[in-house]
Formats: sequence, C-alpha cells, structure tokens
Amino acid sequence: MKVTVIGAGNMGGALAKGWARAVREGKDTLNLDVTVTARTQNTLKKIADEYPELNTSLDNKAATADADVIVLAVKPWLVNDVINEIASSVNLNNQLIVSVAANIFTDDLRKMLGSEKAKVFYVMPNIAAEYGESMTFVASAKGISEDETDTVRQLFALDGNVMVCEERLVAAGMMMAGCGIAYAMRFVRAMMEGGVELGLYPKDALNIAQQTMLGAVTLLKETGLHPEAAIDKVTTPGGVTIKGLNELEHAGFSSAVVRCLKAGMKK
Repeated sequence: MKVTVIGAGNMGGALAKGWARAVREGKDTLNLDVTVTARTQNTLKKIADEYPELNTSLDNKAATADADVIVLAVKPWLVNDVINEIASSVNLNNQLIVSVAANIFTDDLRKMLGSEKAKVFYVMPNIAAEYGESMTFVASAKGISEDETDTVRQLFALDGNVMVCEERLVAAGMMMAGCGIAYAMRFVRAMMEGGVELGLYPKDALNIAQQTMLGAVTLLKETGLHPEAAIDKVTTPGGVTIKGLNELEHAGFSSAVVRCLKAGMKK
C-alpha cells in the first residue's frame, strides 16, 4: 500500500514514524510504502536520518500521484491550499483521502475537492502514533464502502488502537484522546511535583509517576474491571488512599476533568 503523508509536523511526523516503526519491527501487514512531504529539506533530512524506511519529498503533487491513501496532516487553515495544489494529480475514483486536521470534516473535503463522491475520511489520531500507541477515531463520508473504511482502519491500526465511529463522535474522541494525552501528562507532572515535595528527586518522581500510570492502565485492560472496582482494591477503611482520594474530590477533581473535556466542545 502506497501512503503519502502531506505535512511532517507533530501529527504527520508521528504517523509516518509510527508506520516506519511498524515496518522496522516486522508488524507491517499492508506492505507499506510511505512517503512524507514537508516544506523544507532540513525537516525531511531529520526524518529520513531517523527513519530511512520512509521516502521523502518536497513535491506534494508528485508524492500524491500514485498513492493509494493520501493523509492531509497540515494545519486546518492550510488544507484548502494543499488540495488546490494537488488537485490535478489526485484520482478521486480510486485514491482514499484522509484529513487528520481538526474540524476539517468529510463534507468540507468533498467541497474543496469539488466532488460529492470523493473517497474521504475524517480521522483523529494522537501523537503517541509514533510509538504504536495512538487512540485513533475513523469516520468515513457517506457512500464509502465497508472495504474502503476497513483499509483506513487497518492502516491506522498499525499506529495503535482504532475506533470506527460516526463523524459526530470524533470531536468527543479528540477531547478524550487527542487533547486527553496532554491532560494525562499534566496529571503525571502534578504527581511528579508532589513526589518532589515529599522528598524524592525529580527524575525518580517522574519514573514513579510514569510506572504508576502504566500499571493502572495495564490493570484495567487486563482485568476488565471498572475503575471504581479497581480503586476498591487499594482503598482500605481509614487508610491513606481514601484520604488522598477524598482530598482530590474536595478539590473538585472529577468535576474538573469532566469540565476540561467539555470545554473543548464549546463553540
């Protein structure tokens, strides 16, 4: 499968590197041939030096001409300019075109492409794609076949977990997983700072916070427990854990998390 990623920024770079890593580690089930484009040769050189499995190009039109899947990984306000640039080289009957630009929906892509039958998708991954740990949401335009949707699902599954959903749910997914990765990191930072106040060195506090997060997630995934049931396993009457949990709630922790997620949905 030939894939072209237009844009080598944080998101485009993470996707391309994740696919290169899948090739390197023998996890590639799609016989990938990935090309990534950027505005400068310096950006491409950095990527190629780290991941020689990737092809690079400064020419968006040439890079998309024979691609099976085109991933638009530029800033939202640049998508229309990129589409105008590559329009003459795109085959709307065969090529699958994916937007990973926030709020550039399938209807928007079809209008930009000037075709109501263009095979377009709105996909929202996160930057953990580089390490094969993204949580990605895939929504297809009306009229897209199940096989075509499954092709996109399989591609992004090489970079992590995938949820195929209605387009209206991608925003919620973005808040929980795309933006949520930053919220999780803020919690890790807070734990680290607390550990330092308790007398640990910053490096040790960070390692402890990271492993604790990893352990908690692994426990939930392996057992299938509801988070509250897992909490009960480490919360004894009158113990230190319940005291800490109550302090979190006194400070509005759960409410703050919900409000945080809802904030990004406001127009």
